[in-house]
Amino acid sequence: MTVLPTWRAERAPHQPDWPTGPDIVAVETELAGYPPLVAPRECDRLRDRLADVSLGRAMLLQGGDCAETFAKATPASVRGKLRCLREMAVILACASGLGVVQVGRIAGQYAKPRSRPVETRDGVTLPSYLGDAVNDVEFTEDARRIDPYRLLRTYRSSADTLDEISALIGHDGIDLTSLHEQIREMAARGPRNERHQELIEKISVALRFLAGYAGADSDLRAPDFYSSHEALLLNYETALVRIDPRTGDDYGSSGHLLWIGERTRQPDGAHVAFAARVRNPVAVKLGPAVRPEEALALAERLDPDREPGRLTFIARLGADRVRDLLPPLVERVRDSGSPAIWICDPMHGNTITAPDGHKTRHFDDILREVQDFFAVHHELGTHAGGLHLELTGEDVTECVGSSGVGFDDLATRYESACDPRLNHDQSLHLALELAMVFEDRAAEDRRTACAVSRTS
Repeated sequence: MTVLPTWRAERAPHQPDWPTGPDIVAVETELAGYPPLVAPRECDRLRDRLADVSLGRAMLLQGGDCAETFAKATPASVRGKLRCLREMAVILACASGLGVVQVGRIAGQYAKPRSRPVETRDGVTLPSYLGDAVNDVEFTEDARRIDPYRLLRTYRSSADTLDEISALIGHDGIDLTSLHEQIREMAARGPRNERHQELIEKISVALRFLAGYAGADSDLRAPDFYSSHEALLLNYETALVRIDPRTGDDYGSSGHLLWIGERTRQPDGAHVAFAARVRNPVAVKLGPAVRPEEALALAERLDPDREPGRLTFIARLGADRVRDLLPPLVERVRDSGSPAIWICDPMHGNTITAPDGHKTRHFDDILREVQDFFAVHHELGTHAGGLHLELTGEDVTECVGSSGVGFDDLATRYESACDPRLNHDQSLHLALELAMVFEDRAAEDRRTACAVSRTS
C-alpha cells in the first residue's frame, strides 16, 4: 500500500465534513489493510482496450446508475445493467463495425457532489444526501448524519458487486433471438418506424451471423467488462491505492477507470493531483464553463507522456451548446498532440424540472446532444469515442419522451437516489438512433466515393 498524503495540502472541494475524532482515521487504516478491489493487470488491459478507442478502432460505452445504493446492489440489478449495456454494445458494433469497450458506472458509484450542503423540506433543514458512502437518502436527522464507517460498507458492497459481475461474465450471455425481437418491437413503437425497420433488417443479418457463430443456443458470450466511478471521496480512494509489485507503480484499486467530476477538475486541485499519481486509465468531466486552456492543462497534467488509452474527456455540454462549445475544446487538445479520447455525456447538461417537481431529462434532448457530438467530430475529422450514460436495466419512469413515459408517468417508478436514468427500453432506443447515425455516415461516404470515382 502506498500513502499519497499530498492531496491533503491541495484544494479538495466537495469532501464530506467528517466528524472530528479518530473515526475517519480508523476507517482509512482499516481500508488500507483490505485486499484491492481490482488488479493492476486488469487496469492495464482496459488501458490497452481504450488505446483502440483513441486510435479510432473501437468505441467506449460507459453506463450505469447515477448513484448506486446499498439496497439496490442486488444480483438482479447488476445483471440487468450488464445485460442492457451488452445489448446496446451489440447494436452499436453491428452498425459501426467497431469494437465496443464496455465499462459500468458500477461497484463504487456511491458518492455524489451536491450544489447545496443542506436540503429543506416543510421547514426542516438537514444535510444534503451525499451518496450512500456518506449518509442515507431518507430525510431524517439520523439518516442524514455523516458517518465515516459507511466507507467500509461501500467497500464491501463494491466487492460483492464485482464478484457478481465476475460470475456473470462468460456465463450469462445475450440471447440474440430475443434481442432481435425486442428491438423490432421497440422500432415499431418509435416515431421513425420505417427507418428503424430498415436498420433492424440490416442489424438482423449481423445478429443471425452472430447467432450462428454462437451455436445452437443463439447465445453470445460477453467480452471483458470493467468498473468505473467518480473518484470523489479522497479518504476512500487514497486508502485503496496499491503498488503493482511488477512495476512499482501506484494504482487506485477501487475501480478500473476513475474519473474526476465537473466540480472537482481544477488542474491545481487535489482530485487531479490524485489522478495524476495513479496508473489507471482516468477521465475528466467537462461542463459548459470549461475553457480550451483548461482542457489542455488537464491533458498536460494527467497524460504528459501522450499515452493512448490513458485519458478520456467526458463532454457534458448540453444539447443547445455542444455544437458551439465542443469544437474549440477538441481542436486545442488535438493540436497539442494529445491522444485523449472524447466521449459524450448527454445526461447532465439536459436536466429539467417536471411540473410535479421531479428532476427529469427529455429523450429528444439526450438524442440531440449525441447526434451533434458525433456531427462535430465528423466535421473536425476526429474520432467520436462513445457514450457515458446514466441508465438502468429496469423499467423505471425517470426520463420522458420515449418508451411512452410522459410527465404524468414520472411518479409511477421514479427510483433513482439522485438523477434520472434511461430505462432499458430507452437505452436500446438511443443505441438504435446512434446506429442510424453510423448508417447515414456510411451512406454519405459511399456517395462521396462514387462522386470521386466518376471525376477521376
